Amino acid sequence: MYEEIIIHGAITGGTLALLAIGFSLIYGVSEVVNMAHGAIYMLGTYFYFILTAPPPYGTFQLDVVPAIIIAVGLSAILGAIIYRFTIDPIIEDLVAVLVVTVGVAIVIQQLLLIRFGAFFRGVPNYVEGYQTILGVKVTNSHLLAFAVSMILFLCLWLFITKTKIGTAMRAVSQDREVTMLMGVNTVRLTMLTMGISSAIAALAGILITASTTGVAHPTMWQTPLYMSFAIVILGGLGSIKGTFIGAFIVGYAENIFVYSVPGGSYLKGMVALGVMATVLIVRPKGLFGKRVELED
Repeated sequence: MYEEIIIHGAITGGTLALLAIGFSLIYGVSEVVNMAHGAIYMLGTYFYFILTAPPPYGTFQLDVVPAIIIAVGLSAILGAIIYRFTIDPIIEDLVAVLVVTVGVAIVIQQLLLIRFGAFFRGVPNYVEGYQTILGVKVTNSHLLAFAVSMILFLCLWLFITKTKIGTAMRAVSQDREVTMLMGVNTVRLTMLTMGISSAIAALAGILITASTTGVAHPTMWQTPLYMSFAIVILGGLGSIKGTFIGAFIVGYAENIFVYSVPGGSYLKGMVALGVMATVLIVRPKGLFGKRVELED
């Protein structure tokens, strides 16, 4: 049992980090609580389905890799457009941003319902087979999702700490008005951030859905949204490092619960909220409770 907890906890933590890191990024730069994050996660999965499915729902029938690249790119563009036309005009009003982004998520859900109905749509897996680690069988799709999460976190950290754009993002996160006075186009920069955040969300949707349930449906955005929110709150709003660590805490807590409690697999969705609540009682600002902590 201990081997299963160690291996599956790490895999779960890695995939949850991939799910939540985009949510944390956009908040860290602009304090936008993007409640449409789960809908972008879902939309990326549907783009992947459309690009790989046979008629009548798909016409391209692309291979897995180009389909993933195009789906992620389309999601990034859509995320930037959503920011420019729905969030930027009201960015100073946090409550309005919450309401509008929830509205965007519902609109996306309804559009998918109109086009595809309320049916489950099969999402093709991107890699077959499994590996045995410490006597535990782990599918190659889970291993790939974990590897992508680790590589993505490293690339994001290097991008934020080592590039001029990353420096500008840190500046915006610390003082938006002063950064504007220094000549930085904060609207374009935040659009870029939203695009990156949306691309990560879409990639998470494709990798996680294909390696777990294998199906897409128009209400699948709700669970990723509250999981992302719980992990980001746990780690500390705006902290990329906190999100990463929080995801692994939740991943291990879920697996300990599943292996220790009879019927725990049916209740594991409660674990993230329980861990979040417990940590917030001790540390109301989360594990790394700063306004933003992109530089570490």
